[in-house]
Amino acid sequence: MTRLSLSHRRLRDAHPVVRYAAAAAICVATNLAAQEAVMQTAPTAPLMVSIVIGTGVGFLVKHVIDKTWTFREPYITPAAEARRITLSGVFSVLTTIIFWGFELGFYTIWGTDIAKYTGAVLGLTIGYVVKYMLDRRMVFREATV
Repeated sequence: MTRLSLSHRRLRDAHPVVRYAAAAAICVATNLAAQEAVMQTAPTAPLMVSIVIGTGVGFLVKHVIDKTWTFREPYITPAAEARRITLSGVFSVLTTIIFWGFELGFYTIWGTDIAKYTGAVLGLTIGYVVKYMLDRRMVFREATV
């Protein structure tokens, strides 16, 4: 077996916290890439446009990864799926306040893109820790991990 396939197998079989952290890293990169894409394609757009689009893309990617890979949640009914998405969305809004606070705070204080993205990474990290606790306890309760 190759080293890559062993690493992939370890990650696939890892504890949900490790899988969640890996998914969060993917989603942080996705969020920031979406923000940067907006900034490059619409440089005159207000900062909040890029932040909102990045947040939306990050939420969608994160929810799909969490359901299918992190928590391995089985499909039950349309109502259960709607409940999960709604709860995950509510918790995402709460943790997004943390994320945006750090990102906008760093940008306001230092006024540079580096500061903005540093604040974003810090805020996303704190937000994802809080969201993991909420998701594990309230959203993905039926998961077989």
